[in-house]
Amino acid sequence: MASQSYISISELHPNLSHAKVFGVIIGKTDVRSFPDRKNIEIERFTFGFTIRDSAEFFINVSAWGGEAFISGLADSFSIGDCVIIENPLVSTKDPEKGDKFCPATPSHYRLLLTETHSQVSVCGDGVERLLPLLHLPVKDSRDFYSLADIVANGQQLDGAVINVLAAVKLIGETKQFVTSDGRRGQRLELKLFDDSVSSFPLISWDREAIQLLQNLVPRETVLFVADAKMSFDSFRGSMVATVSSKTIITVNPDTREASLLFSYVKDLSESGALDQDEALEDPPVASITAVFTVKQLKEKARENAEPFFSLAYGFVSKLDLDSSVSKVFRTRCARCRFLVQQELQHCSNPLCPGGERPLTACTAFDLLVDVTDHTGTLQACSLRGPVAEQTLGCTTEEFVSLTDGQRTALKWRFLLERCKIYLKILPCARMKSGMRGTILGCSLADPGEL
Repeated sequence: MASQSYISISELHPNLSHAKVFGVIIGKTDVRSFPDRKNIEIERFTFGFTIRDSAEFFINVSAWGGEAFISGLADSFSIGDCVIIENPLVSTKDPEKGDKFCPATPSHYRLLLTETHSQVSVCGDGVERLLPLLHLPVKDSRDFYSLADIVANGQQLDGAVINVLAAVKLIGETKQFVTSDGRRGQRLELKLFDDSVSSFPLISWDREAIQLLQNLVPRETVLFVADAKMSFDSFRGSMVATVSSKTIITVNPDTREASLLFSYVKDLSESGALDQDEALEDPPVASITAVFTVKQLKEKARENAEPFFSLAYGFVSKLDLDSSVSKVFRTRCARCRFLVQQELQHCSNPLCPGGERPLTACTAFDLLVDVTDHTGTLQACSLRGPVAEQTLGCTTEEFVSLTDGQRTALKWRFLLERCKIYLKILPCARMKSGMRGTILGCSLADPGEL
């Protein structure tokens, strides 16, 4: 690639002709249509995108034309692609008109693409320089609201456009719908979280944003959402964030703030605290009736990005109750659920909302159990807290007072016995099995049951 043949975004100006720009797509809107002002029987089509060629500069691009041209152009590239734009019209931005609905950019100009003169092509050469730009937020990395800030401000932020840094907790299903005037639409809802709030909704109605968001990995992805629109949802009685035409989403930002949050998320996920945090969202075990074998559970986890629930009949093939107490119990910070040592005076999590306040800790059962049936073994299922106490029939205090022989006897009450086990399965790409199992209920199976 001969770099001198391309004009950098920082050097663009309205007097340029036959310019050629090379950059990476960091944002894109859906195609929309409207009647031509000169002939209302004719529809014109348009869509926009944002292109970046350096850490400092990015610019909005608008394409106009007939349906075939615009639809074909929009389908030819996606967010994250590197493209070459040839013969765009360089125009001064007008913040009072269409530009107020576009992402904020440092450039004084915008690019216009026309069907007769302009061309966009995806380029695979020289992309190594551009791809790191996908991980740089378009706003100051320190300029964001925590989820706690949003919740605390509440309806005062209704209608505001702000930046948010948060991790992806859950990704819902994309729902298709048809409006009363026959237009097709779609909606996707994500659950975000950070060190201050365990669940906060982010909604997108835009097909391009949905394509980006639905492929993210929950519990392993941090987002910097620039210019998210905040609104009060009267049905929920709480605030929600929405992706708008101004929004630019940066996946796994290369910033100090995002790195700290990612480390917190990783530790929280590996410790199982996220599973405990979701306990309020779990249905009553009596309502879980779908029966799966271990093999079927593994297959479904590979096919689904969302948690699901199952009833399984199998043998408890591993239950280390006679190990050291440190392997049976875990102590966590009561504020952030981070694993801690009880002798510490403060939580060791740098993002704990408790800050430097004295440590408030709680100790509970935290066991890893293997479940086996005739199709295979589900390893390292979590058995924790009140569920573990109910399953074992003793509290943590009572367990500590048991002798070694009594602990071994308790273990053999379940080991290699056929059990009825209610499970929550969480797909997890970092786990070797591709999933993480949490036991919501466990009891010895009656002889007459499957």
